[in-house]
Amino acid sequence: MKILIKSSLNLTLKTDCLVVAIKPAKKLGTQQGELNSATGGLINRLQDGDQFSADKSEIIAAPAPEGIGAKRLLLLGVGADKKLDAESIKDVTSKLAKHLSGTGIRDVTFELNALIAKSDVETVVRHLVESIGDTEYKYIMQPKSARGAKASKEIKLTISCADRAQANAAKKAASVGQAISNGKTLAKDLGNMPGNVCTPTYLANQAKKMAKSHGLKVKILNEKEMGELGMGSLLSVSKGSREPAKLIVMEYKGAKNKKEAPHALVGKGLTFDAGGISLKPSPKMDEMKYDMCGAASVFGAILAAAELELPINVVAVVPSSENLPDGIANKPGDVVTSMSGQTIEILNTDAEGRLILCDALTYTERFKPQSVIDIATLTGAVIVALGHQTAGVMGNDQELVDDILSAGETSLDHAWQLPIKETYKKQLKSDFADLANIGGPSAGTITAACFLSYFTEKFRWAHLDIAGTAWGGSAGKLASGRAVPILTQYLMDRC
Repeated sequence: MKILIKSSLNLTLKTDCLVVAIKPAKKLGTQQGELNSATGGLINRLQDGDQFSADKSEIIAAPAPEGIGAKRLLLLGVGADKKLDAESIKDVTSKLAKHLSGTGIRDVTFELNALIAKSDVETVVRHLVESIGDTEYKYIMQPKSARGAKASKEIKLTISCADRAQANAAKKAASVGQAISNGKTLAKDLGNMPGNVCTPTYLANQAKKMAKSHGLKVKILNEKEMGELGMGSLLSVSKGSREPAKLIVMEYKGAKNKKEAPHALVGKGLTFDAGGISLKPSPKMDEMKYDMCGAASVFGAILAAAELELPINVVAVVPSSENLPDGIANKPGDVVTSMSGQTIEILNTDAEGRLILCDALTYTERFKPQSVIDIATLTGAVIVALGHQTAGVMGNDQELVDDILSAGETSLDHAWQLPIKETYKKQLKSDFADLANIGGPSAGTITAACFLSYFTEKFRWAHLDIAGTAWGGSAGKLASGRAVPILTQYLMDRC
């Protein structure tokens, strides 16, 4: 996607399509008025003839008259409301993006001041760019019938602003939208790949490629190195697979002081989860390739941070493994020792994400982080509680949790806080180890976070359960790219 920002509207500019936002009121803004005059009062005629009421998200196409550089004209209604919140702006821009995608238009000029007047330029431009990125996304390994016989031409967006100040704000917003869109694309691609392609080794190689393309410092720990560190919990999960586990560490150093304490993102990277000996039922087991979407969102967020050149330090830690049944795989009742020294009774081998995350969280201590967020498709219970719309968030620091909730509101990648209390931790009691890896059938999302809390006592920590938001719902059978927006916004807010 190529984005150009202009400080005024040039009606003679050659473009495939000119999109103009219009209010229902007869009184047009300056640039809309210029267009109306240049087209012999076309906008007024459409409104007077009840052909276009300019209701919110209403779209009408018209051939561009002579003297206009565009081949066609698209009028976008912004509704009668005096103000529009970010959700409404995203709804308008998403519908516009889908309409444009359906026409095959690749060169578009936008005059959106009537929409900007109801919100602000940053919100409108950011969500416009993100919406187009979501609509344009095509997974490369889909059948040709789903993604087109050949790759689409790069889309060119020209955004016309009222003045230089607005143009400067639009440039910044477009950069944010583009970086988040790129991060989501990476996360979607990684999530959508089949488990025989996207293995722990494949993820490790992707990190190495990002090290070269975006100047990251990358370290990959193999199973021998993890064993020397005492990561018995993480390594117990990979025993049933022939694919070796990896611990992937990516560092982005954007702060002036390269030794400044980083913000840490820890992403669950189960590239395929069959449940182990506690085998999952076969329906929808193919979707368990998505069990690494926590890792995918971390890849996407650190890519976005690098592209935005955020002036902070970020470290990403991704424990990656497969969870399969085998003669030496974990068995219910087994006891393993984590890197922290705490012992864990494995009552259910399908509760494996927390087993790899706990050692990764302990490893993250060495970076002395300012904050730690782990992101995981951890529990089906969070889908029962919050559906596919909202992620669950819990933590040991209320200020950190509040910052994440705020980032979710700004990015529209929403989260909702669930409690962590001692009464829930009692459900993890074990007669044979320091704690059990499950807490029974009730409050599964909360007890999973409680389990992780035993490994996070030395830093500010929050847990984001994205099992409901990473795929499914409105995303259908494809990955959604969440939680890239909320994580990127959180990092931006730290600058």
